[in-house]
Amino acid sequence: MAPPVVTIDGPSGSGKGTIARAVARHAGWHLLDSGALYRLTALAGARAGLDPQDVQGHARLAGAMNVTFGSQSDGTERITLDGEDVTSELRSETTGSGASRVAAWPEVREALLARQRAFAQPPGLVADGRDMGTVVFPDAALKIFLTASAEERALRRYKQLKDKGSDVSLPALSREIAERDSRDSTRAVAPLKPAPDAEVIDSTGLSIGQVVDRVLAIGRSRSLWP
Repeated sequence: MAPPVVTIDGPSGSGKGTIARAVARHAGWHLLDSGALYRLTALAGARAGLDPQDVQGHARLAGAMNVTFGSQSDGTERITLDGEDVTSELRSETTGSGASRVAAWPEVREALLARQRAFAQPPGLVADGRDMGTVVFPDAALKIFLTASAEERALRRYKQLKDKGSDVSLPALSREIAERDSRDSTRAVAPLKPAPDAEVIDSTGLSIGQVVDRVLAIGRSRSLWP
């Protein structure tokens, strides 16, 4: 029997990564940050000097990248590309914008599909992204679509970047999130949308703990964990 999979999809700034990590820790399951794979592809392309519109070049990199996901001693994420810690660079707005661009290319999505599905190992997997429940794991045991107002998502991202010492503009972040939402929801391949059988959670005004508790309760009702 295939290991159970829980998918958590949603737009940028919805908190899906934070929620997915918390749920995976509670369940003792593996974690897939699918968005990081697209960010890694964009970053690898920039480092290799590829033309931003070189679809085939990015697809080749997507299938050949040497990537590891891990944790720092304090429990925060640590991601390496070809042996180098690129965690901070990966979370920049520039890399995020590049990831949204390459994620629209069918060739890149196809190159990453098998790699993403291989993360489904016992005892289970929590996968976060934009098309985990609609494309990558259509038979997932539980599908969550996490959203929040564009204003709240921009503010969350602003505070997150400020805490890391980045010089960012809230109006600029708001524009970037609006543009990314439009790009992700209207692309021809795997557009951002809830799966028909997804549980939609609007996290506007909710704390991280409240959202985690809600997801855990839904999973508990389906006997996915105690």
